[in-house]
Amino acid sequence: MTVEINEVYLSAVLGRPVINSKGEELGVLRDLIMIPGDVFPEVSHIVIKARRGFQSLPWHEVALFTHVVISIVGAKPAALTSFEPRDGEILVKRDLLDKQIVDVDGAKVVRVNDIKLGNLNQKLCIFSVDIGFRGLLRRLGYEKFGERFALAIRRDIPHTEISWEYVQPLEANSSKLALNIARNQMNEIHPADLADILENIPIQNIRTVLDTIDPETTGETLYELESEMRNVVISQMNDEEVSDILEEMEPDEAADVLSDLPEEKAQELLDMMDQEDAEDIQELLEHEEDSAGGLMNPDYLRLTSDISVGRAMEILKACADDVETIFYGYVVTTDDHLEGVVSLKGLIMNPPETLINDIMEENIKSVPIDAEPEDMLEMLTKYDLIAIPVLDADEKMAGIVTVDDVLAHYLPQIIKIKRR
Repeated sequence: MTVEINEVYLSAVLGRPVINSKGEELGVLRDLIMIPGDVFPEVSHIVIKARRGFQSLPWHEVALFTHVVISIVGAKPAALTSFEPRDGEILVKRDLLDKQIVDVDGAKVVRVNDIKLGNLNQKLCIFSVDIGFRGLLRRLGYEKFGERFALAIRRDIPHTEISWEYVQPLEANSSKLALNIARNQMNEIHPADLADILENIPIQNIRTVLDTIDPETTGETLYELESEMRNVVISQMNDEEVSDILEEMEPDEAADVLSDLPEEKAQELLDMMDQEDAEDIQELLEHEEDSAGGLMNPDYLRLTSDISVGRAMEILKACADDVETIFYGYVVTTDDHLEGVVSLKGLIMNPPETLINDIMEENIKSVPIDAEPEDMLEMLTKYDLIAIPVLDADEKMAGIVTVDDVLAHYLPQIIKIKRR
């Protein structure tokens, strides 16, 4: 059977009469039960408020669905049954309207003011959500008045809608309706934006966001959060999840996360991690948090003086996924003493057969492992460096500190000064 469906907003059909084939009113539309569809979420049943209470009717029994009237097939279909809410059931008005969602295209949390419904393959589907002022006016019945007022003052009320493709619901049940494109794009949102999203949603919705992003993205997002909020987010996960995420993080960032946790909890997580990863992080935790040892990353592009530029480029490509920052290659001996440094530009500009020994800079600038942020910042700015090597008490290479690591240390102070 072909259903006549007009593209409508939810606010325009809620409360509309539902009639049978004889024109008799059965009740008014109260809600729509949604299920995931091939493209968009689709209606499986309509919920009617009748004299005898709430009743539900399968969508295939609907003959006409417009903003004026909704009609069903037959005089009294047998499929019209009493409606009782069930766990896990998704109702569009109850679970989506006025709720917060993530606009994955705009990377922000917004509120649903209205919902656009339309026909796709004879199914009533959610096409988009209205998050703007126009949607709110429509809900209140003032859209026409608003348009006249806007015209009088030579303004426009914009249509602010998000295609359902870019909607990630935050309610646990309704998140089942999210399309794969929305879930995939959650991992593409910058961690700083994801951190903002987590800080602007209720605690009970945090788990839903975490379920849509992978461990690597979660780790990067945790690092962007303030320590108090970071611990709130961690509390929404079990220890195994947290340890897996820490393994995906850069050691210096993982150390920062663990340093904000109670010592006993941090040790439990370290014990669950891969031994090599745990040892790298444990070593960083033994240093003062704002010292070179506390800020450094033990992973760096490690080279030897006897190899060629071509071989160095092969090593660079092989370790690129594991090393966070590669602006320089550090030339070290077998016992980790630093002999020289070569820039990435130097590797690119020289022929493959050139020996590293012939192009490395031997006048190396470095900082001791107990150096303070002021010392590191001075060295980085004075010599125009992006990263600087950190040497331990035995003058051996311990890691590198990057300019963004040092600036991140000063950022809270800068923000406080700016707010005064």
